[in-house]
Amino acid sequence: MKVIIAAAGTGGHINPGIAIANKIKQEQKQAEILFIGTTRGLENDLVPRAGYPLKTIEAYGLSKQISWQNIKRFIKTMKGYSEAKKIIQEFKPDIVIGTGGYICGATITAAHHLHIPTMLHESNAFPGKAVKLLAKKTNTILVSFQDAIARIPKANHIVYTGTPTKIRKREYPLAKQSEIVKQIGLTQLKPIVLIFGGSQGAQKINEAILGIIENKLNKDYQIIWATGPKQYDVVKEKLEDRNININYVENTKIVPYIYQMEEVMNVADVIVSRSGAMTITEISNLGKPSVLIPLPNVSGNHQYYNAKVLEDLGAAKIILNDELQAVTLNETIKDIILHPKQKEEMGRKANTIATYEVEKKIYQEVVHLVK
Repeated sequence: MKVIIAAAGTGGHINPGIAIANKIKQEQKQAEILFIGTTRGLENDLVPRAGYPLKTIEAYGLSKQISWQNIKRFIKTMKGYSEAKKIIQEFKPDIVIGTGGYICGATITAAHHLHIPTMLHESNAFPGKAVKLLAKKTNTILVSFQDAIARIPKANHIVYTGTPTKIRKREYPLAKQSEIVKQIGLTQLKPIVLIFGGSQGAQKINEAILGIIENKLNKDYQIIWATGPKQYDVVKEKLEDRNININYVENTKIVPYIYQMEEVMNVADVIVSRSGAMTITEISNLGKPSVLIPLPNVSGNHQYYNAKVLEDLGAAKIILNDELQAVTLNETIKDIILHPKQKEEMGRKANTIATYEVEKKIYQEVVHLVK
């Protein structure tokens, strides 16, 4: 089997593509897989690191406003369509799969015009514009949330699969839990709250946590906080301005990035984060209560709709970005931490939408479409 996967921009688009590629290679060792991306996104790091070749094309999001910048982007995107078409003609894939980002428009359209089977994976509960526009041109659309099905009425064939992720629920023995907590730099004497804002961090969340630390509001719980690599030095400097050493903060461990995320998520009592599709999937699979701060100003406000899936179940509490403050966040965390029965019930409800054997389901759809 020869497969092209179009994925660009953020880890939430690229990692599902890599997971699909890995499953195909696991089932068909002789399979040839090529990724198409842009020169600007994380795909330039993540795809080669995963061991797959990457070709890049021009692709941009277009707004409805008439401007020189938009006209230039349109011209470049049309060029990207021609580039994608050439790559597809040379590689001769059996199927073209898109997992997100502006790259899908040019690539899926080119494959459709070349009569090659196409598939899209939509991670968000509220599908993006690209997926809606490409629905008629795509043979099969895979979705991560049941809520998304009704929002793509023009789909030819739609299948609920979930989002592929490496994070799994683990039942660690007490000794292993103790070891993980110790490695984090915390203790088992107080509940642990994991806080992160995605791979790049989130300034608004970071500002709220700084307020919690400065005023010593987290006396009832501990924090493991990933600031994001680009914001770690900024946070360090702001703490120094308050005469606080970043390495010696009471009840708190601050790091740029968490590499052992599966272990940390499993031992955490509560998760505070943005509400990207991948994060929602991981929280659900682990059965964790959460406080979600949707990233504003994103296409279709999709992070809010992702978070709403868990809030409607009673599994999460949403704080809007504009309403996020240290006191508000602290009180919301404490409301969960200090009520063990509620905490347990929220986690149980989150786990009701956990998805299993996602990669297997997607692989079956790929094989069916290729045949």
